[in-house]
Amino acid sequence: MAGAVACAVAGLVAGCGPTPAEEYGEALFRDSRLSTSQYNAFSCATCHATSSEQARDKLYTGLSLEGVASRPHWWGGYEVTLLDAVNFCYTAFMRGTAPLDAEDPKSRALYEYMVSLSPRPDASAQPFTLVRDITDVPRGDARRGAEVYRAACQDCHGEARSGQGRLTELAPVLPDVAHEYHQLFPNSPPSLVFIEKVRHGRFFGVGGNMPPYSREALSDEDLGALLAWLGL
Repeated sequence: MAGAVACAVAGLVAGCGPTPAEEYGEALFRDSRLSTSQYNAFSCATCHATSSEQARDKLYTGLSLEGVASRPHWWGGYEVTLLDAVNFCYTAFMRGTAPLDAEDPKSRALYEYMVSLSPRPDASAQPFTLVRDITDVPRGDARRGAEVYRAACQDCHGEARSGQGRLTELAPVLPDVAHEYHQLFPNSPPSLVFIEKVRHGRFFGVGGNMPPYSREALSDEDLGALLAWLGL
């Protein structure tokens, strides 16, 4: 898929010829309209940093994409081609109705952009450990929990207890949504439901379209501090 792709896309072409593939790919990366679903509010940039420096300021659900095109596999080894890894996110979290085809100009442009983030010919696979069995975690420092909320939750869910600034109205207001858990999940403590939503996301049908937080992306210590701050 190497080489520039001539993508004459409205809004990206400024009347001076086709947009370079890398530039088009970066625009797609940052635009929720990559998915045509009217219910999608996520872009690739919602969940992924593109450098280790950027990742220092936020606890992304996805790991940094620095070197992504040069890795031997993705999603902890569950995906062995880059396009399949992209399509996993595209269909599972961005509500894409069908996977992107390899020859789709969007796929080719995203690939060129990811190559630009991968200056070395090889890069190590990134660890991605999903918590299989949900258990409670010790509560931590609530002051740290406030910072975890800002870094991990606020971009999507907005300010705690008001939801102001949330990415979409489909993102519940935290922690108020826990009041509904007794009725929706009558046999589970609200805190465990919250933990499962964080750790499993949509995989077990309890997290809407939320991506899961692996142990590498969010430690149990930070999760415990978050729970303490939210009063769960």
